[in-house]
Amino acid sequence: MPTRDHEGRPLSDFMMLIPRLGRRPADQLRRTLHEINAVLTQYRHAVVFADMNLRINVLWVTVRPIPGICLELPAALKTRVPEAMLVAQRAQ
Repeated sequence: MPTRDHEGRPLSDFMMLIPRLGRRPADQLRRTLHEINAVLTQYRHAVVFADMNLRINVLWVTVRPIPGICLELPAALKTRVPEAMLVAQRAQ
């Protein structure tokens, strides 16, 4: 996973948990993956890397340093995949 863009600026990333995605029937899985892909395509200007790990049901997305993108993009994903949950680190 890249940590810097081609100009050396740091990239950001986030994870979303989609419970039991890997255990869904094939047609439901296909539809959900299509919805995720549609959102990521819509945000292709911001997305540098995306990985859907069906073994642990986690979507990992790395994005360019665009203000607000780490809230806007997960919100767009949640609109299309309501069961998706943003994984956040607890503030200390």
